[in-house]
Amino acid sequence: MDELIEKIILFRDERDWKQFHDPKDLALSISLESSELLELFQWKSSQEAIDQHHSDMRDEIADVLIYTLTLAHDLNIDVKNAILQKINKNAEKYPTAQFKGSSNKYTTQND
Repeated sequence: MDELIEKIILFRDERDWKQFHDPKDLALSISLESSELLELFQWKSSQEAIDQHHSDMRDEIADVLIYTLTLAHDLNIDVKNAILQKINKNAEKYPTAQFKGSSNKYTTQND
């Protein structure tokens, strides 16, 4: 993961783009790229969208991840650690015995 982030940051820094990458603009870019990914599914079934736009989906997912990893880097967030901590939080919030096979969202009533 570190090598990938280093490549992303090197790419950005070689072009002197850090000046445009404040946290707010990176967060906006994540949202915009996510919307571009979502647009590929508009008015189609999931399978139709995948069949028609798989390579575009790969590019949009890459854009989302590039901006996300850049933001995490700039905020000094260890992505691997953050993900592992979030998985642990979700495991506590959604115990297997109570939520397996269920799409129910957590509420305080589930305690």
